[in-house]
Amino acid sequence: MRRLVPALSAIVLMAGVLPSVAHAQFSGGQQQQGQRPTGGQQQGGDDEEGASRRGPRQGVLRQQANAGPCPYVKILYDAARYVELADNRAALANVGYTGEIEGVTAGCSYRSDDPITVQMNVLFDLGRGAQATSDQRTYRYWIAVTERNAAVLAKEYFDLPVDFKGQQTASVEEERTIVIPRKDVSVSGSNFEVLVGFDVTPEMAAFNRDGSRFRVNAGTAPTPAPATQPPAQ
Repeated sequence: MRRLVPALSAIVLMAGVLPSVAHAQFSGGQQQQGQRPTGGQQQGGDDEEGASRRGPRQGVLRQQANAGPCPYVKILYDAARYVELADNRAALANVGYTGEIEGVTAGCSYRSDDPITVQMNVLFDLGRGAQATSDQRTYRYWIAVTERNAAVLAKEYFDLPVDFKGQQTASVEEERTIVIPRKDVSVSGSNFEVLVGFDVTPEMAAFNRDGSRFRVNAGTAPTPAPATQPPAQ
């Protein structure tokens, strides 16, 4: 697995739970109506929604004793996969670049009225199909913080440059640090969700929502089965 771990970058997300703060920080997120978190600090997507059922490869991040539970961290189902299709026609011959967020591992730390610091490792599997024209491709993904099952408080986009180096697939691991200020000690991490997803078009989101998918090596020719010899007479 090719692993790319850039230096930690902090997203300072002003995320008190007052409605006025939520409206001030709303930036047009893509949270799916009715979608609920599963909890916990390791997420490979929302299993109830069917996103990325494989577990993350990264171990649990070391945690300190916290003043409360950590935020829910998960992959948004509609944006869990990235599939380019020529003319928006779902056929293997039309597949360009593909991607899947395979899993997210997260841990957090906070005490007293300190901000919540969330450390995330996001594992991406990327691929090139028949319509891919280069070894290089820059994907784009986002991380958002929401009030749990409510408004988006802050959202930031990141570029993910990939060099396939002549291969059809690549795996990239991104490491990010999220800082969520709190109004006071009464606000715990359980008030928040941290969502991650690809920057997808409406057509890609609909493709994902319908449960359609291609593997990251979609568009490559299958390996022919070895020829069998007839039994000796």
